[in-house]
Amino acid sequence: MEKGRSEGRRVAVDLSEGFGERLLGQLLDRAHEMPPQLMAPLVAEEVRRIGGRDVSILLQCYEQLELVPLPGRGLTVGEALPIDGSFAGEAFLRKTTAEEVRHDGVRLYLPLLDGSDEVGVIALTLDTVDDNTRRLLRRLAGLVADMVVTKGAYTDQFFQARRRHPMSLAAEIQWSLLPPMSMATPQVSVAGILEPAYAVAGDSVDYALNDDILHMAIIDAMGHGLNASVLATVAVGAYRHARRADVDLAELYAFMDRAIDQQFGPDQFVTAQMMRLDIGTGRLHWVNAGHPAALLIRGHRVVQVLENPGTLPVGFGGAEPLTYSIELQRGDRVMFYTDGLVEEHHAGQEQFGEGRMIDIIEQVGPTVRDVQHMARNLSHALKRERGGTTSDDATIFLVEWHGGTADHLATLDL
Repeated sequence: MEKGRSEGRRVAVDLSEGFGERLLGQLLDRAHEMPPQLMAPLVAEEVRRIGGRDVSILLQCYEQLELVPLPGRGLTVGEALPIDGSFAGEAFLRKTTAEEVRHDGVRLYLPLLDGSDEVGVIALTLDTVDDNTRRLLRRLAGLVADMVVTKGAYTDQFFQARRRHPMSLAAEIQWSLLPPMSMATPQVSVAGILEPAYAVAGDSVDYALNDDILHMAIIDAMGHGLNASVLATVAVGAYRHARRADVDLAELYAFMDRAIDQQFGPDQFVTAQMMRLDIGTGRLHWVNAGHPAALLIRGHRVVQVLENPGTLPVGFGGAEPLTYSIELQRGDRVMFYTDGLVEEHHAGQEQFGEGRMIDIIEQVGPTVRDVQHMARNLSHALKRERGGTTSDDATIFLVEWHGGTADHLATLDL
């Protein structure tokens, strides 16, 4: 009986609110109704309560080159900071706090992470820093990132801050279609980058992680400008619609094919690759509809071009899609890309070409930590090698399979 009574007894838990919980709780409690323009002064006030000052919120620009200050009451607004070669950039790329010791204290840069997607950095100055302060600020940065993303859904201010150049209407449409440009879990990571960021028209990517299946697509609509953007919009919408109906790759291709054919007729088409990765086993399946072949990267080397007899581009109508598969090894990366990456050339000269691209992939690979870092650095390196020009859309989409399980994340460690 004693044992039974003991097992049935509830353990007393202290639920009183400490200073850190109270500070973060006020931000969380007020965030639900807060208009976007009041986020900045509340965050600045939260930082002031722990002795901080000179708060800046820096958002990644569309070209993934700079961290741009968000204007707002209570924020310090200075110049944009380069991602490469700055403390803010180090925090952003490494997804960890960077500290700069100055004559007036310590300047901290904390990454703003929406899940695993890097939104930007929050910077502030303190007289001194200890581990308790660091822990509190990491959690504050997490809340600020969530607010930037959720408030950004109904204000233009955050999008405007990220822009360093005017954006075309076609690019505006394309950016509104995109999912977060990076995602990382213990089992799989993805990252993408689109060039030219302010004039992209027909290129798009999409993905969704549904249980143990990662669904992915990369799309290149024919033509340029607004017409290409409209084509890509219908293609992405058709892809999502079929994907959410949980059909197989063959049916998914057929649905997209009919949608483009019925809307635009036989003279317009979209090249695409639609993929599914089982993140438990590493088995990758794909349909290549007239698209450049993907590259398998293992140990920083391109070990295989995933080239097989292809399926007709989406919109040509009536083709029976060919599905292929490969078993990935842990740490393998697969790179999908659009033809603008290799077809760039000056008048009278040869195209940039797949061979030169592979050389640069193998040079960049050993210098980067993850697929987001690789997508960014690779895109910029390829652009430099092309002489700084991107006359056609040039998109990179990378996936890395880690394997293993994420079950430990559902267990509380108290």
